[in-house]
Amino acid sequence: MKVTLIQSALVWENPVANREHFEKKINAIPQDVDLIVLPEMFTSGFTMNPIPVAETMQGETIVWLQALAKARNCAITGSLVIQENGNFYNRLVFVFPSGEIQFYDKRHLFTLAGEDKVYTSGNQKIVIDYLGWRICPLICYDLRFPAFSRNFEDYDLLIYVASWPKIRTNAWDALLKARAIENMSYAIGVNRIGTDANGYEYIGHSQAIDFLGNYVMEPVTAEGNFSVLVDKEIMLATRHKLGFLNDKDTFEINN
Repeated sequence: MKVTLIQSALVWENPVANREHFEKKINAIPQDVDLIVLPEMFTSGFTMNPIPVAETMQGETIVWLQALAKARNCAITGSLVIQENGNFYNRLVFVFPSGEIQFYDKRHLFTLAGEDKVYTSGNQKIVIDYLGWRICPLICYDLRFPAFSRNFEDYDLLIYVASWPKIRTNAWDALLKARAIENMSYAIGVNRIGTDANGYEYIGHSQAIDFLGNYVMEPVTAEGNFSVLVDKEIMLATRHKLGFLNDKDTFEINN
């Protein structure tokens, strides 16, 4: 499967400008790509002011993503602010080429920034079946919580979309590698670059790691589209040979 990571700066709280920006980037991607990954809150930046940027699941950004996925014949994923039943969610949407959508609401809200006071936490991990792959999509701060991401579902690919600041880049790099190794899964992290309205700097370090912790794509700091190939058959053969996941602990996560 060929996956393109889009690492970009974001226009603060401006969905129209961000959609225009990402549409140009998406249209520059070759047609043979199967999945495109955008950063966390790609329409607004990581804002604690959801009212001016929140949309519904029938809103402009969702319709735009569906049209792009159909036109490109590939899946597109990333998170944005969604308002639903009186609550705001940091919601990752996975849009299939058919226009079908599955979504995941961020479980671990970033209390240091007050995200938990503004957004409603999700309570359900999902695994998406796409092109024979089982994909587990998670969001930013989720990366720090290995129990939630533990591979009980036999997923093949972990995806983290993020707004992870420069000051904690070492943690981003280390934790992405750890999640790949402990779950014997490919792990892809897509982060933004630039500076937001609160003065936080982001240097990206979007990357792809294989099931043994080796880089498929080393961390990058430039803006751009970066494509990687992931091979499920090699991963499954390695899992079968080593058998590490057979020895994992069992436990329950309370909601």
